[in-house]
Amino acid sequence: MKTNMLSRREFLRQCVGLTAGVTIASLTAKPWDLLFADEKPAVSIVKIKNDNIPYAVEKAIDLLGGIETLTKGKDRIMLKPNLTGPDPKATTKPEVIKTLAQLMKKSGKEVSIGEGSAGAPGFNIKNRIVCRTRNKEILDDMQQFIFDKLGYFSLAKSMKIPLINLHSGEMVDVMVPKAYVFEKITLHRSLTDIDLLCSVPMMKTHALAQVTLGMKNLFGLFPGSIYYAVRGLVHELTGEIEPSGTAAAIVDMVRANKCGLVVIDGSTAMEGQGPSLGPIVKTDLIIAGMNPLATDIVAANIMGFEPEEIPTFVWAGKAAMKPTRVEEIEVRGEPIANVRRNFARARIIPWAAISNTFGKKEVI
Repeated sequence: MKTNMLSRREFLRQCVGLTAGVTIASLTAKPWDLLFADEKPAVSIVKIKNDNIPYAVEKAIDLLGGIETLTKGKDRIMLKPNLTGPDPKATTKPEVIKTLAQLMKKSGKEVSIGEGSAGAPGFNIKNRIVCRTRNKEILDDMQQFIFDKLGYFSLAKSMKIPLINLHSGEMVDVMVPKAYVFEKITLHRSLTDIDLLCSVPMMKTHALAQVTLGMKNLFGLFPGSIYYAVRGLVHELTGEIEPSGTAAAIVDMVRANKCGLVVIDGSTAMEGQGPSLGPIVKTDLIIAGMNPLATDIVAANIMGFEPEEIPTFVWAGKAAMKPTRVEEIEVRGEPIANVRRNFARARIIPWAAISNTFGKKEVI
């Protein structure tokens, strides 16, 4: 493997026409319509007691009406954890995914687990330098390593459900209505074949996005074989529009897929310099909702953030997505005031400040 450094101009030039010839798909099911509805969305908050994560996950789902109600008319469901890298302290716990998969399979659903991780040492992280790559062999080996390391391969095998590497494979282009950054987004075909995507992030702070929750977790849907691992192309183009290099693209991605359920793993959380370098705190929470924005607003409020502090929420508001504040949300289960904890903030880094170093070198 070798690395090289491209100029910003050359980087963008080489990204032109990446998806020529890829099939264009339309979304027949659009759960993101919930983000424009006038109904008051519901979000459940459950305190984990005696480390019984499965019970808390089930209760959070029951408070929303039960798994059969939440998945009515949706037979094929993908669970999308946040497996940014191989560190179990900074990723979604398999126990949360397992419980959701069991509930869905019991209801007769066809379940899969999909992820496109950011990186791992020995693959696109060299001597602590985070590199970008579109090399499918590297991406495939990296994703398998992370699945193995975090216990997801054994989980999927034991439950006999597909484990999908979203970085490579058959791709389709999905048109994005009223796009900020991408008029079309290339996705793994499995994401258009399913009826429902369930985002299952770990509760964390983030140095670019302020927080990483259900909506930011969708960054992992950008396939590395098209947009590079660590999503160099996504950050670069989004950084031309807004400072975080993430928020506008996240809102585009919300409109490009079928995310209609978010279950946030707050059993432990990361504060400070997330998404990978902050300290871990035991928060003992599961937060769930069908509206991704509402669910994230509640979780962020629990972490001590106001909506205007979160770039993704600001850009979602510009797109007329709802709700805009926690007062517009029906909270079920634990009151927010009973579980709020003011998280240590990340030192926010504008994308422009790291664009010439983070993910600039390429592993070929």
